[in-house]
Amino acid sequence: MLLIPTDLAPSHIHGLGVFTRQPVAAGTEIWRFQAGFDTTFLVEDLQELPEPAREFLRHYAYLDRTTGQFVLNADHGRFMNHSATPTTGIDPRIGNAAGDPVTVALADLPAGTELTCDYRSFDGDVAWKLRA
Repeated sequence: MLLIPTDLAPSHIHGLGVFTRQPVAAGTEIWRFQAGFDTTFLVEDLQELPEPAREFLRHYAYLDRTTGQFVLNADHGRFMNHSATPTTGIDPRIGNAAGDPVTVALADLPAGTELTCDYRSFDGDVAWKLRA
């Protein structure tokens, strides 16, 4: 779940993006997995879903490399776009109660900054997501 106020708006990267509503200091926690809010799916479970649902999950969820499960953000987080020079990143020193890593701002971000992440750092389905 996103931990700061955000808005969805058109992105110069792709479709919609997630943008900060207010300035965010470097190191501020931006996102963390919240059981009961965010959802996980076993890879096998996807096969039981109709094709439109599978396509939705492959597009909007990410395949967690550590658990092997798809994670679907329940909020604007699922609209974060990929960047090779992201504005956010995983801080392995910080985790939630389950030990899941937390995403933080990598630099001071002015209000209106698009929140981006490097899919290659966490998504086991990155090749499909970044296909040309």
